[in-house]
Amino acid sequence: MTEKTHKIELSHSMAHYLLTIHKLKEGRGFARVTDIAKDLNLTKGSVSTALNNLKKKGLVTEEEDCKFLVLTEKGHDEVHRILSSRTLLFYFLKDFVGVSEETADRDSCLMEHLMSSETSYKFFDFMKNLACACDRIEKTGGKVPSEFNFHSSLNFCDFDNAETFFESQTGDSHLSEKK
Repeated sequence: MTEKTHKIELSHSMAHYLLTIHKLKEGRGFARVTDIAKDLNLTKGSVSTALNNLKKKGLVTEEEDCKFLVLTEKGHDEVHRILSSRTLLFYFLKDFVGVSEETADRDSCLMEHLMSSETSYKFFDFMKNLACACDRIEKTGGKVPSEFNFHSSLNFCDFDNAETFFESQTGDSHLSEKK
C-alpha cells in the first residue's frame, strides 16, 4: 500500500463483503454467493445485489466456469487498506484512548473503511511520534506525565515509517493477541 489518495467509496456493508470474500478465499480457497450469504447471515439475493455493485467498481469478478468470486487487484488493495486501517485504529483506541479490547475491535471495524490512505499514513506518523517520544524520554531517565504516557502493545518504534508498517500488515494482526 503506497501513500495515495483513497478514492473508492465503500459503505460499511460493502467493505464487509470484500472482507468476507477475502476470508473465505484464504480459508477455503474459494468464495461463492451462498458462502457469503451464510457467513454474513443474509439472503443470496441481497448478496448478489451487493456483489453487482462491487463488480461495477472493479473490485470483484466471477469465474465463469465455477461461479467462484475473486477479488481483483484493486479489490485486494482495498481489503489490505481496510485491514491495515482497522489494525491502526484498534491499537489507537485500545492503547492510546484506553477502551477495552472488545470496544476497540467493534469501533475499529465501524471506522476502518472510512479512513483514507492519506489519513492512515498521517495517523500512523502521529501515533509513532507520540509513542516513540515517550520511549525516548523514559530511556534517558525522564518521567513522562501519566496523562501523556502513550505506550502501545504495537511497538511503533520498530517501524521505520508508515510505509513499512502498512507493508507488514497481512490482516487483522491485532487478533493474534487474543488467541
